[in-house]
Amino acid sequence: MSDEAVSTEQSTDDRVAFADQHAELARGYGGAGDPDDPAMVQAMQMVLHIPKAEPPARSALLAAAAAAAVAVCLDPRSGPEGEWESRYLAWKRSRIRKVARRARGAQWVAAQEVDGVTVDLDGAQARAFVPGPVGEIDQRIRKLQIGGTDLEHDEPGPVDATLPVLWVNAALEMSVGKAAAQVGHASMLLAGALPLDVVLAWAERGFRCAVRDADQRQWAELVAEVGAGRAVAVRDAGFTEVAPGSMTVIGVPARD
Repeated sequence: MSDEAVSTEQSTDDRVAFADQHAELARGYGGAGDPDDPAMVQAMQMVLHIPKAEPPARSALLAAAAAAAVAVCLDPRSGPEGEWESRYLAWKRSRIRKVARRARGAQWVAAQEVDGVTVDLDGAQARAFVPGPVGEIDQRIRKLQIGGTDLEHDEPGPVDATLPVLWVNAALEMSVGKAAAQVGHASMLLAGALPLDVVLAWAERGFRCAVRDADQRQWAELVAEVGAGRAVAVRDAGFTEVAPGSMTVIGVPARD
């Protein structure tokens, strides 16, 4: 993770502030409807680094996106009296949206100048930006393409038991951009559902997580875990690609 992410060395005051941010996340999000002015709809923009030569593995890129999204939420700058606080809360307390775009070369370099957090995970890079109105997106981000390039599904192997796992519903066949937004929702939900000490430890690891595709059998088992309160689920509003109410991603805490 970049040096912009949550600090791994926290003073007592930092821990208190982090606890306040975690409590805010644990309260859930949404509640307020969309504003009358469409330009004032709130969204978190995300950029996926997908170079033309040697693109990253899909699973690693999605894990980086998930880590970046929750890192913005729990960054000190999004906390009490932080420079991002008002923008973050305006988004979190409205109808949550994330928009994933792609960049390479000079576009990716320019994106680093816009407020946000970049995560580099297993050679894959993603940046999540401080949320804001869709009518006020920085031009360096607005011009980036939302759709288009996709990545082949990969087989990354066994999951590290010390990492949370975000399981993607393979039956929905989501694009990499759509899946990035969904795992970003899942990392937020999971952080809000976990005890504070667990989330502090997760922050110290840069919110590292694993992303895997779940087949039909695995998905049925995961849905049962959600029903038992041992996992969290993302249900999509259905604005793009999937039907409203679709369960897109299930987040499972680390086993160890």
